[in-house]
Amino acid sequence: MALYIASLGVAGSAVAVDESIYFSELPVVASVSRLPQKLADAPTAVTVIDREIIKASGARDLNDVFRLVPGFQTYPNNTDAARVTYHGLTDEDFSPRVQILIDGRSLYSPLFRNGVNWATLLVALEDIERIEVVRGSNSASYGSNAFLGVINIITVDPALVRGFSVSTNQGNQGVRDYTLRNGGKFGEAGDFRFTYQQKDDNGLTDRFDWKDSFSSRLFDFRADFTLTDRDSLQFSAGHVEAVMQRGRLARNGDVLTGGSSPDWPIHDFSQSSSYLQVLWRHSLAADSDFQLRYSYSADWASDRFNLNKNGYLYSADEFGDHGTRNEIEAQHNFSPFERARVVWGAGWRSDALSSDTMLYSRGTVRREVARLFGNLEWKPATWFTGNLGASVDDDSLAGTHTSPRISASFHLNPENTVRLSYSRAYRTGSVVDYRGNEVVVPFAKANGMPFAPGEQRSATGRLFVGNPNLPAEQLDTLELGYLGDWRDWRMSLDVRGFQEKIPNRLVQVLLDPKFTAPVQQIRIEGVEYQWKWQPFEPTRIMVSQSFVHIYSEFLDDALATALAGANSQTLGNLDQLSERSAPRHATSAMLMQKLPLGLEFSLVGYWLDKMKWTRNTWAEKYTRVDTRLGYPFRLAGWSGEVAYTVQSLNGAHGEFKAYGNPADRIVENRHWLSLRLDF
Repeated sequence: MALYIASLGVAGSAVAVDESIYFSELPVVASVSRLPQKLADAPTAVTVIDREIIKASGARDLNDVFRLVPGFQTYPNNTDAARVTYHGLTDEDFSPRVQILIDGRSLYSPLFRNGVNWATLLVALEDIERIEVVRGSNSASYGSNAFLGVINIITVDPALVRGFSVSTNQGNQGVRDYTLRNGGKFGEAGDFRFTYQQKDDNGLTDRFDWKDSFSSRLFDFRADFTLTDRDSLQFSAGHVEAVMQRGRLARNGDVLTGGSSPDWPIHDFSQSSSYLQVLWRHSLAADSDFQLRYSYSADWASDRFNLNKNGYLYSADEFGDHGTRNEIEAQHNFSPFERARVVWGAGWRSDALSSDTMLYSRGTVRREVARLFGNLEWKPATWFTGNLGASVDDDSLAGTHTSPRISASFHLNPENTVRLSYSRAYRTGSVVDYRGNEVVVPFAKANGMPFAPGEQRSATGRLFVGNPNLPAEQLDTLELGYLGDWRDWRMSLDVRGFQEKIPNRLVQVLLDPKFTAPVQQIRIEGVEYQWKWQPFEPTRIMVSQSFVHIYSEFLDDALATALAGANSQTLGNLDQLSERSAPRHATSAMLMQKLPLGLEFSLVGYWLDKMKWTRNTWAEKYTRVDTRLGYPFRLAGWSGEVAYTVQSLNGAHGEFKAYGNPADRIVENRHWLSLRLDF
């Protein structure tokens, strides 16, 4: 994939980026249609986050960065893994409606419910060159599951990394991070980059009946080779391991009684992810190239705990065992005639999943998906750009689905563009949704031990059952956009008005046994914008706002009617879970300021309305302020930076579960000192 990179220079191992490019003009992006396009020509809205914005945000975890993107929601990692969502619909554990890519490789995992596990994201913040966030459905380019949006993470070219870099964060709440980077030449025609990172913290403050901590270790390697004047090869591989705590302490009402809860004891949730990717690019002509990509990923997890049920000892492991994915994809772009460009290609992937708990007695379940995609950009006149695209997915579990998109951009003049677009997308369920068979397994059976006298010997109680006839979730999107690019003022404005309709939202139905089924029709309407301004050379300002309203109705069938009239505590109050799954209004604002003596200062504020992340809790509205003060330096041939970061400068608040209950997840002031040395 040809990608536009702003003017780059190398100083030691640090990469210098032309900081004004994202503020004085709209950038070129490649994540929407798979063609490099000016943002004014792209078929939907895109937010670009560069390395300087990531650093200035004060983010320690990548999911925190997306607070700056209008319409996105996230919360800190705690006893529940962090999620990143766009326009709500938040109840699934691993946020399966936003596609995440790293250098073109999908992070969707068959093990983690066809979603993304942010605890095992295989990239360090230091290795990210830029992030292109597609705000809106992009199934036309990336197929099923690029449902509400796409996050494309583009990593630093190894040719721009030289020498060693070591860094550390040390702060309160047990923050202890260490990163080692090395880059250099790999033979005569190659460059490499290697990163090791370990992160530890004590999590959010332990309150009442839960415990929290997090630890991870990451290795990542990338090497790029120039084979000929027309051919290049990219090889990358990595591995990450993470451990977090889950479970509850035993209690009687509001009184802790000692030890762990017998139904959900305190235990470690261990996870790991590994990948390998090879990408070959071949230039056919000045305006044409071909690329072939192969990737392999393997995820492992153990969430095993033992519980007493009906007087017997049982073992459960909801997210445990193994998931693998093999994927191969070919892509060709060319210009069939003047003022037109085409990209087309095909891909195939094979998933395999095994789980003693969720796929009990089913062994390894396999899934294959074949995909054909194409996009056409047509510019018959300076005032008009048309985009037409579609993808077709043939899924061995979910059937065949076609996702089209059409858009028209009207360039009123070089500074003002109006865009109209329509798209249809599909989200298929996970392997467990189609083939699941969750049971409570006797402890001895699960652990290969002899049965104790009188111990239950067979699996009992089906908790979840798959639905082989589950339809794919459908999304129809209408978008009206406006782009302003006022270079003389160093200012840009991107406004997106949208209506998103889901006629068959999939929900896990809490009956006995549980299953996934279409239950509601959803309509999401609203407007969002992002405004960037660089009034002076050392000053950058970003403001984003979203206003989202979600409407839901139960489907007119027997199941939905039963759910609508059932006890809301039992079934999770589905209407509220949908309609308040995104804040009605949210704002973020960032100031980046260069100070005398080389100091760099940033201040970020977030204001979010109340919302629901889960079926039976509320996250109340909150304000959060983060700040960072950094000092880049050079000393005796070395370079580096010392910085001080404070999150939640304005005090405690709730972001995942409501503030006010002693068992809430409360985000308190976290601060740390950072030191980086390059040599």
